[in-house]
Amino acid sequence: MSQHALSDQQVNNELSKMTAFIRQEAMEKAREIEIKANEEFEIEKSKLVRQETDAIDTQYEKKFKQATMSQQITRSTVSNQTRLKVLGARQELLNSIFDEAQKKLVEGAKDKTKYQKTLRGLILEGFYALHEPELQVRAKKADFDVVKKAIAEAEKDYKKEVGKDIKGTLDESQPLAEGLYVLAPDPYIFRIWDELILTNKTRAGGVVIVGGNGKIDVNNTFEARLELLQDSAAPAVREALFGKNPNRKFFD
Repeated sequence: MSQHALSDQQVNNELSKMTAFIRQEAMEKAREIEIKANEEFEIEKSKLVRQETDAIDTQYEKKFKQATMSQQITRSTVSNQTRLKVLGARQELLNSIFDEAQKKLVEGAKDKTKYQKTLRGLILEGFYALHEPELQVRAKKADFDVVKKAIAEAEKDYKKEVGKDIKGTLDESQPLAEGLYVLAPDPYIFRIWDELILTNKTRAGGVVIVGGNGKIDVNNTFEARLELLQDSAAPAVREALFGKNPNRKFFD
């Protein structure tokens, strides 16, 4: 037997040392693996959390923009609807004012003295406009008597102002038809009103002076004059009732 042979005890001791070393190495390796795994887990977790957070932020931003846009559309729609209602109400008020003016015109024609004076001015205006030696005057049949007197007075006024004779003849063969006149926001009613003007119909009164062999006329019925007044005076009436339009940049 060799002198260097190890005893059983020594062998066991060596084996124990080797086992302890291997176990230590294994534990350290395991710790390294665990640490690395934990680090990778944290990295991956942070990455996933960031991705989910970004996704939530993106979704929230998208929904916020959609909600903001929807709110703006709703606000704009409500604002437009309100504006249209206000404009509609204002127009109805304006229409009622001119409608009331029409009723006053009808009442005004009942005072024959004042009515004759008014007709005199309307006829004279037609004489000045057409400036022909002989003219026809058309009127409602109910107004024939007062119109004849007004024509005679207008002829004298024209002679005095212009220095020339003029002859106005009441056209009794073509009296003005008495049409319906109503002012309202309904477009159909406005068509009736336009037809009344274009066809020389009148309910309130007034005259139509005809020249140019029947091809030219001056419509001086009360309806026609009121329409002119409505076109010219409506802006001033609107401003008086509702104030100046803050969106209007230019004024006449």
